[in-house]
Amino acid sequence: MRAAVCVLALVLPASAFVARTLPSSTRRVHRAAAAKPGDVDCDEVCVADLEWTPPVKSGERDEVFGPLKDYCVDRRVVQRRPTRTVECGPVKFGSEHPVVRQTMATTDTKDVEGTIEQCIRCADEGFDLVRITVQGMKEADACAKIRQGLLDRGYDIPLCADMHFQPKVAMKVAEAFEKIRINPGNFADGRKDFEEKIYENDEDYVAERGYLVEAFYPLVDKCKELNRAMRIGTNHGSLSSRVLSFYGDTPRGMVESAIEFADMCRQRDYHNFVFSMKASNPVVMVQAYRLLAAEQARLGWDYPIHLGVTEAGEGEDGRMKSAIGIGTLLADGIGDTVRVSLTEDPEYEYKPCARLVSLAGEHLTPESAKKQGAVAKFDDTRDFTKYGRRESSLPEQREGDATDFRGLLHRDGSVISSVNTEMLQSPDYFYKAIGCKTAVGMPFKDIATSDSLLLTDVPPESDKKARTAIRRLQESNVGMVVPLDLLKETPIDNAVALVPLAEAATAEIPECAGRVAYIADGSETDTQIAALKDLDSVMLISHPAETLSRLHASRRIFAILKEHEIDIPVIHMMEAAKGETTEMALEVGAAVGPLLVDGLGDGVLLANKPDATFGLEFLRTTSFGLLQGCRMRNTKTEFVSCPSCGRTLFDLQEVTAQISSRTGHLPGVAIAIMGCIVNGPGEMADADFGYVGGAPGKVDLYVGKEVIRRGIPNEEACDGLIELIKEYGMWKDPEPEEEEAVEEEALQPREGGGCDGDGDGDGGGDGDGNVARVCVDGRWCRGADDATPAAQLEPTSPCRRVRAMRCMYFKRTHFARQRVSESNPRVHSVSEVRGSKQTQTQTETQTQPGRRRCAAPLVMDGGVRRGSERACRMHAGYSAGGAHVYGDYGDYLSQTLKNGRQMTGERPRDW
Repeated sequence: MRAAVCVLALVLPASAFVARTLPSSTRRVHRAAAAKPGDVDCDEVCVADLEWTPPVKSGERDEVFGPLKDYCVDRRVVQRRPTRTVECGPVKFGSEHPVVRQTMATTDTKDVEGTIEQCIRCADEGFDLVRITVQGMKEADACAKIRQGLLDRGYDIPLCADMHFQPKVAMKVAEAFEKIRINPGNFADGRKDFEEKIYENDEDYVAERGYLVEAFYPLVDKCKELNRAMRIGTNHGSLSSRVLSFYGDTPRGMVESAIEFADMCRQRDYHNFVFSMKASNPVVMVQAYRLLAAEQARLGWDYPIHLGVTEAGEGEDGRMKSAIGIGTLLADGIGDTVRVSLTEDPEYEYKPCARLVSLAGEHLTPESAKKQGAVAKFDDTRDFTKYGRRESSLPEQREGDATDFRGLLHRDGSVISSVNTEMLQSPDYFYKAIGCKTAVGMPFKDIATSDSLLLTDVPPESDKKARTAIRRLQESNVGMVVPLDLLKETPIDNAVALVPLAEAATAEIPECAGRVAYIADGSETDTQIAALKDLDSVMLISHPAETLSRLHASRRIFAILKEHEIDIPVIHMMEAAKGETTEMALEVGAAVGPLLVDGLGDGVLLANKPDATFGLEFLRTTSFGLLQGCRMRNTKTEFVSCPSCGRTLFDLQEVTAQISSRTGHLPGVAIAIMGCIVNGPGEMADADFGYVGGAPGKVDLYVGKEVIRRGIPNEEACDGLIELIKEYGMWKDPEPEEEEAVEEEALQPREGGGCDGDGDGDGGGDGDGNVARVCVDGRWCRGADDATPAAQLEPTSPCRRVRAMRCMYFKRTHFARQRVSESNPRVHSVSEVRGSKQTQTQTETQTQPGRRRCAAPLVMDGGVRRGSERACRMHAGYSAGGAHVYGDYGDYLSQTLKNGRQMTGERPRDW
């Protein structure tokens, strides 16, 4: 019967698939005829008699429904997109209800008890729904037990079955679970072979719909009968070969694939479904969701939308990409349910998920509405149907320039760091914090070095150390941006004067300024912004006032620049509020990401608010993470890593960490790490290489979408991946650390000698700035000098082996790093000793066991500050014997230890 259906469809024109509708006073509405379960035998259905949404390529959809509508209700004021209500057990999706937070189980579905326990943990954490993978009939049988087991324990949290390839299994599991997720790319098509099909027109394309109807109608009828919810979940990486051949690997293909399945649901008068348009690339994901929302508006549909960035990865990178994609859409009122897909246990997805949902709620508050309304009116002419980065002109070199100003900004996206004079007092650590390489104390730009620095204060001429650091950085092509008033008061040659845009007409630029930049807070008039066309400027820093909506004020600036054809580079400045480092990626991604994914912006400048203490290096790396997440500038390996589920064929978290540690130094290389191939090789669409579970204990390696090696044992697969990268000429060996490691055997504790990391056993009295405590029988002991008999030393704590590293601070200061053990998982914050009031200063920071962290500069013992387990870089070397002391803190510490006094009171400098 399937063949007969297809043949009949082939002979009919595209117009036969279109329901003819009468014009309405407001819009033309395309409605499918109502049908009840059992009214139509799916085996006897004639595809030509069904009512399909008109084709888009031929222009027929434009003729019937008019041009594509906008993707959101209002571009100037955030309003939630109106939707119908979809019921999923006790949970409801839609604009009249709170945004639903969901996750996905990672257990083997056949492990009923383990899955129940994980679902309970997720429910207790706060999730509203849990998705569970269902591969076959055995898993479907287990689903019934899981559902009943949760109910028996008092948990009615809705469960969603994740279905691929198995229409009959979906029918079975619909009897137990409240929701079914189907993937249009493989629900009926099976595993894709990427066979290229030739479709010369819409008629050829739609003629093959018969097998979709045959496979999908029974499930639609079942869900309608049992009042089950459904998600039509298109995935960028798993479009069918049919869709790929006609629409390509595009957002349009994603949307049209979902509309086909929605048409079939509507034909059966089933409307209890939601859509999703997931992709691992946030730019593609945002474009697809916006296109879906716009098409729904054109067709008169109002189905809720589920948001997610698939295969986002782990840690900060996974959170950043999720915040960029999900945050962008929520900021425009799109989204009724959210999942943050991380390569971590599902419970850890809750905090970022809840935070993004919270940010969405903040957009809708009266206070936010006031800020949005305070932005002057403007015409937002962004084209949401395609991505194109705004063109801008980079700084150029001029005749007579004493400094090369071409390094102020980077063509792929710039990072500017906010710094102060205090940070410049320790050049070696400062250079590292801004991402410089060093050689004999001299800084050099690296792939992830801050392109320019914004000086919040200027060191006086007498501060030779800070001035030398500035000069050396300028010679290394790092730009110095200085507020105009500070530059006038304390000149710096070849600096970039930063002038408020509102004062541009009257500003007097000092002679020392080599270039001029402007900063705007969004309150400027259209005329003041348009004046940039005639101003000689290297960049505009957009830093909207607190009284304005950042998103809308920034969009207004770009709209005016576009109107007047001004190509000045624009840097987004954001001041971070006090909070956890784990939330920083979410805040930045959701605040600046919506602009960068629209191609609006040339870089970012992250700084601390007065009460915030984020470290300089952390802010820099977060900035680069934002640029990479927005597909602008790659400074590290890009990992496309699935979040794991019951289909996963290896320990995804462990393997991801292993591959990341060995290949994370390859900027420009993208590696997909997939637990299975359920979504098809298309998941590697954004990757150069793929590491995919092919069978239990076996891994397949891909180059692009092509399998190169099959069935590699798990224990050999990582090495095989590296060899494959080498074969394709994309490998480079990791660069050696700048610090020189002391031989481990030299660090063994010695009777009466020092466990100071330098191996000489003298207890730190060598004058090179090493450890000032001695070790006896594996115990740290408080000592006065090298002459103190071991028997008189007082044990204080167990001695942990430390590893001495050479610091580049004039090759004089040593410092050590310590491997944190299970028994001692807490150390003082490393950023406490980096010499900046803008770094974290909490007494202790939780560190994961096994992770390398700098050891504490001061060991707190009963409220008394004692000697260090290492010599911090603190501008000083010291020794217990008092030899070779420099720097005021080093002198204080040395004299204290030499005289046998306890260290009490405040340190002489705020380190």
